[in-house]
Amino acid sequence: MPSPLSSVGALLSLTAIAAAQSVPTEVQMPGTQPGQVTGTNTSEFCNNCHGNYSVQVEPWRNWLGSAMAHATRDPLFWAATAVAEQDFPGAADLCLRCHTPLGWLGGRSTPTDGSALVPDDFDGVSCHFCHRLTDPDRSEHLGVQTAPFVANDGGSPAEAYLGSAMYVAWAGNHRLGPYANASSPHASLQSQFHRSSDLCGTCHDVSNPVVGDLAHNHGAMAPLAAGTFSGVPGSPVDGKAAFNNFPFQYGIVERTFSEHRSTPLSDTRVSAYATLPADLQAGSIARAHADALLSTPTGDYADGTPRTFTCQTCHMSPTQGMGAGQSQAPVRADLPHHDLTGGNDWVSDAIQWLDGQGRLVGGGGLTATKLTAMDVGEQRARSNLANAASLRVEGDTVVVTNLTGHKLLSGYPDGRRMWLRVRWFDAQDALVREDGGYGPLAVQHNGQARVVQTLLDLHDVHGKVYEAEFGLTREWAQQLLALGYPPSLALAYDRTTGQPSTTLGQLGAAGPGATAATFHFALANTPLSDNRIPPWRMNHDEALARNVLPVPADQYGDPGPGGEYEHFDRVALDPPAGAERAELELLYQATSWEYVQFLALANDGSVTHLASVGQDLLDAWSATGMAAPRLMATASWQAPVPQRYCTAKVNSRGCIPQMTWSGTPSASGATPFTIGASDVLNRRPGLLFYGTNGAAAAPFQGGWRCVATPLARTPTQDSGGTATGTDCSGTYAYDFAARILSGNDPSLVSGRQVWAQFWTRDPQASFTTGLTDALTFVIRP
Repeated sequence: MPSPLSSVGALLSLTAIAAAQSVPTEVQMPGTQPGQVTGTNTSEFCNNCHGNYSVQVEPWRNWLGSAMAHATRDPLFWAATAVAEQDFPGAADLCLRCHTPLGWLGGRSTPTDGSALVPDDFDGVSCHFCHRLTDPDRSEHLGVQTAPFVANDGGSPAEAYLGSAMYVAWAGNHRLGPYANASSPHASLQSQFHRSSDLCGTCHDVSNPVVGDLAHNHGAMAPLAAGTFSGVPGSPVDGKAAFNNFPFQYGIVERTFSEHRSTPLSDTRVSAYATLPADLQAGSIARAHADALLSTPTGDYADGTPRTFTCQTCHMSPTQGMGAGQSQAPVRADLPHHDLTGGNDWVSDAIQWLDGQGRLVGGGGLTATKLTAMDVGEQRARSNLANAASLRVEGDTVVVTNLTGHKLLSGYPDGRRMWLRVRWFDAQDALVREDGGYGPLAVQHNGQARVVQTLLDLHDVHGKVYEAEFGLTREWAQQLLALGYPPSLALAYDRTTGQPSTTLGQLGAAGPGATAATFHFALANTPLSDNRIPPWRMNHDEALARNVLPVPADQYGDPGPGGEYEHFDRVALDPPAGAERAELELLYQATSWEYVQFLALANDGSVTHLASVGQDLLDAWSATGMAAPRLMATASWQAPVPQRYCTAKVNSRGCIPQMTWSGTPSASGATPFTIGASDVLNRRPGLLFYGTNGAAAAPFQGGWRCVATPLARTPTQDSGGTATGTDCSGTYAYDFAARILSGNDPSLVSGRQVWAQFWTRDPQASFTTGLTDALTFVIRP
């Protein structure tokens, strides 16, 4: 099979090489380069002082249970890395930069399959690495960055390139952190960068420099300026897109930091919490506020620095205690809790299972302390999920509110999804229908029958799934084919048969404007859809510049240029016939069957060091609950009950006529619905009038007309009752279900609210008429 970049000549045939021995210029990026700083220690060096003295607050133990600590062991990372390396030899260097910074800075990231890594390199995103990071804009401490690998725009003042692990590291022995009064056996420097979300943006905004430079659209929502990219494979780095643009401008992979920067929440002081909308004063935002107030009366930092709703405020909330175990260490009111927790509560189970099987990349180092810390970290992740959103039912609408400072959901998009599961029950509590059902699906995998747990209907017309889907454009497919990529390259697989459902050749031969969904993140160059819920007041223009707009962009209020998106979603419920109540659940799944299937099938074994990692991931996923969805929020729905309103006219016998009803108003006729009136004069004609334009309280014939015009009238009927004399024994009854089913009134459809009232003849009353109170109801399906 020819090399995908045979025209470059620098990369060998995929059949002849396990992984790239050097990093192509398409993948190289600014920042400190391998070998330019030395002596980055593992966390084992740090725990002598920062661990083993207070499990609840010590930095080391809490970090140890985080996904960051195990970033180099993460089996999903390795499975995705293997496919990326197949797709573009050397592309895995982008992955290794963030997932093993010790190995990357140490020059052991080539070959780019990770085969040269040593045990210490599996220490994840370690303590010393983070505490030697400097701001790439050179505004504070000057880390190592040499031309052309300068991670800022060169302006005055310079603006940093924040993302894709374009980190700039301090060359000295100092540890950089937020305090000016640190007392330690090692040298230290105060760093404002460590209190800024910008530091987190280093790895939590990821852009693909390959498509950024080579793809016709640069993998972006807005085109790059001419002269800021090369477009020529193998050309020098200083002409590449990654060296001439901010990382958020091209090659969308994940954009958590940019999502955060597109909302004013990132600059809102914690002390201004009461000014936030009432629906935002809950969940993770409320928790961050409460934790901050425990540190200082205003929620600011103890040294007076204003605290805003940064990444650190939510994901490293202030706690009270010592940052080190030495007696001279001060007790701090605002010690950052180094739990660094997101929402992935499954990956630690997969790591532990593979380690027990002897199949974990970089395995064998999980001590009892690490295992315990991972289990605690898993519980923290579940707590995060339970605080990330709220559900509120309003009639036949459920409102899903984002209670985070980024999109809901956020992070690496492939395989992650959130959805509404709605279970409808009838009056006998029998299940009528389930929307967003999750359960067993019979599939074939490599010729073997198996049963997996997944969303049962990916295109449920009644369901609502939140996710981002990426793909390839026809034009990019044609570019790749011209570069030597095989037409048979499977872009996606059928989730039940495992057979390729779309190939690169098919997309390249498709009509203009064609796209195809794929999990090939190293090749994907366009977002096909993204309905994840924006954060509070996400600015349209900033979101466009940072490539975080919803797709299509007219969702969540469609604010347009200069506007701001809504931070909630209003989902119309569709109750089935006979439903009397419903249970609603908002669920989150960290890794889907469809994604682990892809990573197993797409791994062709050509990257020999990682030939088994796709199947390893699938086996771990299967053995540990299949990344079972986690409950984020709940709500309930009740079928609306007809309600009486307005004031009846007292009739000539002193009685107050009243509306009555029985049954359920239904467009399907599943149940009868009779509207009646009691306490009316006997043997008198009357009729029901109704409308669909709202209630009213208009003076009418000595009483009140309670229905807004225009009005519809039913035929007259006799009230019956006592055969002689005059009393209040009369009643009316009208089968409104029959009127709905007749089709004579096209306005009477499912979901329509109706207001109704009876008029009756009363010869002794003013205007010789009587009026009941009124009834309003909603027509059910």
